[in-house]
Amino acid sequence: MDSFRVLVVDDETDFLETLVNRLNKRQIDTTGVQSGEEALDVMKKKLFDVVILDIKMPGGMDGIQALREMRKIQPLAEVILLTGHGSVETSIEGMKLGAFDYLLKPVKLEELMLKMAQAFEKKDAHEQKIRSARIKELIRFPGRVLEQEKEKEK
Repeated sequence: MDSFRVLVVDDETDFLETLVNRLNKRQIDTTGVQSGEEALDVMKKKLFDVVILDIKMPGGMDGIQALREMRKIQPLAEVILLTGHGSVETSIEGMKLGAFDYLLKPVKLEELMLKMAQAFEKKDAHEQKIRSARIKELIRFPGRVLEQEKEKEK
């Protein structure tokens, strides 16, 4: 698992700092924030491959609300939900909204690393399909693709 970007969103300071430090020591570019609102702000400035998102967070935005908004900002980022034993139903709701998977807290680092690798592989495969489709479209309809690119620049 090298060179991918992870965002960890959790209101528990000790857990957040420990996880970010442990992932960074493994050469995984990891950013940590303590709220859904902070996560959305960071996602507007930096691309992430995988998001580790706590479902239960105090304040105006819980993990499910944050997930909905994250999908609008970075639809290809894979989200792994973290949940306590009492909120598995909420995790299932998150899966319906497009989360990659969920893990129960407390989570073992090895289990989380495995899920992150699987999530990254899924995102990478999806991006490969998109690139391939764009190349095929460019070969078949170069004028249309160039026009679309000009429109995006405006």
